[in-house]
Amino acid sequence: MSEILNSAINKVQNAQYAFCRFITANDTGKNGSHQAGFYIPKCAAALLFETPGVKGENKDKLVKVKWQDDFTTDSRFIYYGQGTRNEYRITRFGKGFPFFEEDNVGDLLIIAKQSEDYYDGFVLQADQDIDDFFAFFNLSPEMTNQLIDISQAKTPEKQLETSIQKLVSLYTDFPETTQMAKFARDIYNEANQITDDDICKTPDLQLLKWIDTEYALFRNFEEKIYAPIYSMPFPNCQELVKFSNIILNRRKSRAGKSLEHHLATIFTSAKLEYEEQAVTEDNKKPDFLFPSGEAYHNLMFPADKLVFLGAKTTCKDRWRQVLNEANRIETKYLFTLQQGISKNQLQEMKHEHLKLVVPSPYLSSFDKEFQFEIETLSSFINIVKEKQKSKTILPV
Repeated sequence: MSEILNSAINKVQNAQYAFCRFITANDTGKNGSHQAGFYIPKCAAALLFETPGVKGENKDKLVKVKWQDDFTTDSRFIYYGQGTRNEYRITRFGKGFPFFEEDNVGDLLIIAKQSEDYYDGFVLQADQDIDDFFAFFNLSPEMTNQLIDISQAKTPEKQLETSIQKLVSLYTDFPETTQMAKFARDIYNEANQITDDDICKTPDLQLLKWIDTEYALFRNFEEKIYAPIYSMPFPNCQELVKFSNIILNRRKSRAGKSLEHHLATIFTSAKLEYEEQAVTEDNKKPDFLFPSGEAYHNLMFPADKLVFLGAKTTCKDRWRQVLNEANRIETKYLFTLQQGISKNQLQEMKHEHLKLVVPSPYLSSFDKEFQFEIETLSSFINIVKEKQKSKTILPV
């Protein structure tokens, strides 16, 4: 765990309120936006002011924000309520503020309120730090852009909550990741009467809802299984650290695998031909090959009918890992829950013939220049369907 990550976790734990969100191209001004500072959604207004802003009035206050435990800015919290505006922002960071650069797009912004006029701010840049932060607070990328505060969390519908509690009561240990993902889908689908037709029509939305439901389910399992352990004193510090690592590693492992499980369910509902973890060159195992590993290894099968898809929850650093996983396929696709990646990285991806696939609500977090080149889950499925529309007949 890096020093900055460790400090960010500690400051959030002790804060009155804390908030996190991915930095987008709008924040850095790369989309031509003239808005100043970081936008804060209305659901997180308590981070900035004791009382919500009143439409028709502006209000502000001056605070000190210490960034990365290193330097302090005299910043301004402001609510714009006059005219057509109705929004909160953090402004005034001073000349040379280091986190409005192109490469900061996709970084995780964290703001923690320590007192009425003193805050801590952090920007996590490495995938590993972001994943570890999410794992520590049991967040998903879908749960950013809101307060890290259980009292502010979105309350599940009663049927969903009851189903989760009923399921957890039947187990004395964690289900396998495949089961956990399926339980989440089944619970959400039943509570919201989701059909296969709904999944095919709105795959991006359904995927995010399943992920959100699975995090809620997993939290309930954690409370049941770990509470008897952490409620008792640990004999020494080493045992405490060992127990903490068990929790964090389980969270990170489950998050990555669950994404693959949910994607596979969507591909099956869409009636796509695919294979998971098919072996390619040098014993590499791509997350998804369309239509199959057998077709990939048959050199008579047209390469332009093959499709590769990797899946990574975050990919600022890791996208290069998929480049050599299927040499027959020139253009590779990578699905991610990352919200925003710098223009420089997107240019590198384009040079390496890598195309991103993201949930449709996340598309706007990327630089406008590249948005048209990024696929949604729905458009990616259509690409594969088009390639699989007619069966390829191979010579005998």
